[in-house]
Amino acid sequence: MAEEVKSGLAGRIAGKAKEAAGDVLGDDALAREGRLQQTAADADVAARREQEEAEHRQAQADLEAEQAETRAERERLQAEVDAERREESAERDRAAAERQAEADRAAAASKAAEAKRDAEAVRAREASDVNRLEREADRAQARADALDPEVDR
Repeated sequence: MAEEVKSGLAGRIAGKAKEAAGDVLGDDALAREGRLQQTAADADVAARREQEEAEHRQAQADLEAEQAETRAERERLQAEVDAERREESAERDRAAAERQAEADRAAAASKAAEAKRDAEAVRAREASDVNRLEREADRAQARADALDPEVDR
């Protein structure tokens, strides 16, 4: 027979029908063809099932690979974000340290200026005291000279 072999359930049914017809008619070749068609249909079903399972396994493997790539990309991006945050934090800390150093310099300069003003004020008071004491000494000397004019000078 030049009949095309059907696959799947239709092939199995056709094969069973041929086998039964061959058995009833006593046609061993037809019965054998029916059994072969059933076997071929069963093999075709099994092959399709295996193909579907293989495709499912491949799809699962592809999905897992994509998930792994996505995780790796997410981790890389997170590391990049973390590095940027660390850099920004370091920059903020550096800027704060510079501001603090400038404030410290300004405070030190202010204290130095205040100490200089205080020292100048002390020198001015001391100079004033020296002048006052010299005038008092001159007046005391003048009184002493007035009381005792004969002392050699």
